Amino acid sequence: MHLSSSLRSISILILVFFVTAISCTRITSTELGAGLIPSVDGVNTFDTTMEVITDSFDETDSTRIYKQDLHVLGAITNDPLFGRTTAALNFELFPLFFPFGVPGTKDSVRADSAVLILSYTGFHGDSTQPLRISVEEISRNTPLDPFKVYASNFPGVYPLQFAGSLANTATIDIRRLGDSVINRYEGAKNQIRIKLRDDVARRFLNTFDSSNAYRSDTAFRTFFAGFSVKVAATSPANALLFINKLDTNTKLALYYNSSTTGATTRDTNVVYFRFNNFTCGDYNQITRNRAGSEVANRLTTTSRPDSLVYVQTNPGTYVRIRIPNLNRLNNRIIHRAELITEQVPDNANLLTTDRFMTPPNMLLLSYYDSVNKIKRNIPNDYNIGVSGPNTLTFGGYLTYKTVPGYDRLATYSFNLSRYVQGIVTRKDTSFVLRLSAPSNDSLRYSPGYPIVGFSQVYYLNPSIGNVVGNGRVRLGGGTHSRFRMRLRIVYSRI
Repeated sequence: MHLSSSLRSISILILVFFVTAISCTRITSTELGAGLIPSVDGVNTFDTTMEVITDSFDETDSTRIYKQDLHVLGAITNDPLFGRTTAALNFELFPLFFPFGVPGTKDSVRADSAVLILSYTGFHGDSTQPLRISVEEISRNTPLDPFKVYASNFPGVYPLQFAGSLANTATIDIRRLGDSVINRYEGAKNQIRIKLRDDVARRFLNTFDSSNAYRSDTAFRTFFAGFSVKVAATSPANALLFINKLDTNTKLALYYNSSTTGATTRDTNVVYFRFNNFTCGDYNQITRNRAGSEVANRLTTTSRPDSLVYVQTNPGTYVRIRIPNLNRLNNRIIHRAELITEQVPDNANLLTTDRFMTPPNMLLLSYYDSVNKIKRNIPNDYNIGVSGPNTLTFGGYLTYKTVPGYDRLATYSFNLSRYVQGIVTRKDTSFVLRLSAPSNDSLRYSPGYPIVGFSQVYYLNPSIGNVVGNGRVRLGGGTHSRFRMRLRIVYSRI
C-alpha cells in the first residue's frame, strides 16, 4: 500500500508538471512568416516589445521619372489624409524617320483628323469619377531637352510656357479605358484617345513637310515644341492614370486622304508619330499640395513623437523611427527581431477614399546617411544578391490581415534579427531608421558582417519599389493606442 501510494503521488506530480509546462508554453508567430523560431516558454526563450518613437516628414529629395518608366497623369482633389495632387505630361512625338514626308503629292493630301493616343496601364484613386483632359502646345521659348531627366516634384525649377490649346477638353470615363478600339487602322485596347482640332491636323499634314519642319528633329523642334497633357484639378476628379510612353499605343495618329494621278476615288490613310527613347524630350510634372489635409498638421521638423505617421509614394512623405533603448540591451541570442507596422483605417471615409486610395505595394526601411545625403541599407539584414534585394525575407511588401472591425488591414513587417544581434553582441551602431515608399530611388549598399570597407550605390527602380505616385498609407505610430508600431524581439539568455 505504501509503494502504491508513492507511485500515485509521483504520477500526480508528473501530470501537474506536464499540464503546467503546456500552459506556460505558447507558439510564437511572426508577421513575416519566414524562418523557424523557438517557442516562448518563459524559462529559456523570452519575448519583449520595445518602444519606438515616430514622426513624419515631407520628402525633399528629387523624384525622377525616366523614359522607360510609367508616367503619371491626373488630379486628386479630395484626399482628406494627404491632400491634393496634380500630374501633367509634357513630351515630344516624332515621325519614324527624318527627313519625313506624308506619302502622296502635297496638293492631293487632304487632312482628315489628328488624334493624340496614350497607352493606359492602370490607375490610383477613384475610377468612378470622370477626368477632364486638355492638350496644349509647349512654347518654342521653353523646349524640352531630350538629354535631361527632370525632377518631377520641382516643376518650378524648369518652368514651361505654352502656346495655346490644341484640342477641346475631353471627358473620359476611366472604367471604359479597357474597351477595345477596332477599326480599319486599330485593333487595340487601353487607349486614351483625344481628337485634336482640325487646324492642328492641317498643320501637321499640309503645312509641315520635308523642306521645313520635317527636315530633321532639330528643325521640327523649332516649328513644334511638343504636347502638354493635363487634367482639370477640379472636383470630382480623384485619380491618377499611369501611361506607358514607349508602348505602341502611345502615338499621334494623322489621318488623311489622297489620290494618285488619274484616280477617280480618294483613299484614307494614316501616319504615326511616336515617342523615341533617345531623341524625344519628356517631363512628367507632379505637384503635391497638402493644404487643409490631415498630414499637413502632422509633418514636423522637430523631435515630437506622433501616434499617427504617414507614408506616401514618391514624391511623398516618410517616417523617422527611433528605438531609444535598443543599444542598452545586454548580450543575448536574438531568434527574431521584427518591426511591425499596421495601417490605421480612416473610419470617417472607410467606404470612400480609404477604399480606393490604396497603400503602396512596398515600403523600404533604411537609415539616412546625412553626410553623403543618401539612404543606406539596414546592416546584415538587407542584402543584395545577383537577383536583387532579399525583400521576401527582409520584408516590406504589402500584406493584409483581418482584425476585429476591419476585413483588410494593410501591414508591413521587417526582419531586423541580425541587425539587433550586431548591436547587442558587437555593440554596432543603433541607427535612426527611415520608412519610405520608394519609386526611382537609390541606396548605398554595404554587405553584412564581417565584410567591411565596401559599398556601392544600388538603384531601386519601380519594378523593385512602386510606380511613382501610386499609393499612400496612414500607419500607427509608436504611441498609438491600438495599431502601435513596435519592435518585437524573441531571444534567449546566454
